[in-house]
Amino acid sequence: MKKIVLLLLLSISTVAFAQTDTLSITLENVKYPYPVSFINLQTEGQDMRMAYMDVKAPNPNGKSVILLHGKNFGGYYWTNVIKALSDKGYRVIVPDQIGFGKSSKPFIHYSFHLLARFNKQLLDSLGISRTAVLGHSMGGMLATRFALMYPGTTSKLLLENPIGLEDYRAIIPYSSTEDQYKTELKTSAASVKKYYESSYFPEWKPEYDYLVQIAAGVTKSADFPRYAKVAAMTFTMIFEQPVVYEFPLLKVPTVLFIGTADKTIVGKGALSKEDQQKYGQYNILGKTTATQIKGSKLIEFANVGHIPHLQIPDVFLKALIANVD
Repeated sequence: MKKIVLLLLLSISTVAFAQTDTLSITLENVKYPYPVSFINLQTEGQDMRMAYMDVKAPNPNGKSVILLHGKNFGGYYWTNVIKALSDKGYRVIVPDQIGFGKSSKPFIHYSFHLLARFNKQLLDSLGISRTAVLGHSMGGMLATRFALMYPGTTSKLLLENPIGLEDYRAIIPYSSTEDQYKTELKTSAASVKKYYESSYFPEWKPEYDYLVQIAAGVTKSADFPRYAKVAAMTFTMIFEQPVVYEFPLLKVPTVLFIGTADKTIVGKGALSKEDQQKYGQYNILGKTTATQIKGSKLIEFANVGHIPHLQIPDVFLKALIANVD
């Protein structure tokens, strides 16, 4: 399985980055692992397109899973998860949220409630009335909001190293959207890699480079200021819309998949080195969160960082398949 995953990652990297060209802010020149479709949406008087992959299983079991990506990613990093689920008979829906990936980058009021509604509209358009929901990082906050809003649609809530397990408002000094926009404009390949190395992966490997290449490639686009502004808006969404206080309200079966070496803190750069050691401790946060969600199951991965499905694909996928239903 590791060999297959590595080949898939290298395939994406090779195809998308045969040349170090500028990436458009909607990633037109990044090849996704499966065909991409679009659903038309509208809010605040703006027409938008939401990109998604709809991967039907060769031998369907009649069940589906929707995968919700993190803030710094898009559907492209779910390749091995899609394949594993599809091989087991699941229909897999993989959206790029509005403001991310291949989807539109509108200037709107971003909220997890709104994004959850967009995902419900997508599922309705595909005739899917019930599905498991897997959310990673920011996608975990969104998945939690979705499950709170649409418990009848959510057969199971699966959270892979979700952010939002602590209230960032009580930790991070306030930064306005405009302040954050100025920070986002300074993004570079070096800054992206430094953050990923310090927070996401205990040990850097060459197969992670494509994550940096995509995140940094858009900085060369003439439209990057728009991308940066949207990134600032979604930072504000995360900062101002915690879900941590609502975990006890969840009424759906929930599984937490936690890499205990994760050190992710949203807004980490605003903290002193000393304070950075106090927060973002997933070896503690995972256990605390599990006690707040009635009947939840906690699966921990020792020495694993923010993205278990990339760092330990065999182990993660085995745990996922065993707990998706």
